[in-house]
Amino acid sequence: MPEITLWKDKGKKTVDPFLFSTQAEALAKDLAADSERSRNKANKRTQLRRFYDEVLRLDSEAKTRPEQWDNILPRLHMLTAKAAYARGRELVSENFVNFIRNSINQISHQDDLVVFANFFEALMGFYRLHRPAN
Repeated sequence: MPEITLWKDKGKKTVDPFLFSTQAEALAKDLAADSERSRNKANKRTQLRRFYDEVLRLDSEAKTRPEQWDNILPRLHMLTAKAAYARGRELVSENFVNFIRNSINQISHQDDLVVFANFFEALMGFYRLHRPAN
């Protein structure tokens, strides 16, 4: 699985133009293949959606209450532990855990969370295309 980089140039706040298309689709295909290999046990859409919904909730909270960022960031990092737990129960693949871990480790400001939430949205759309039946 290729490592996802949220920013092309973080200093200039430039997002890679292919992040929400080519890269999101490539990760979606990898996660769909993981699902097939697990006989549809890992990476069910509902499981991935739980993580996506949590990211959206934290993103919304960061936008409406930016003064709470220092309290939001640890809860965002908690998703790494939740992904590891889901992996232990074979509900998600190792690639999904790596995606969550790698992405969250890149987040230090609200702008980073916005890009991550947008990427996750694109990923979910492509995942629906490549894994429609689970």
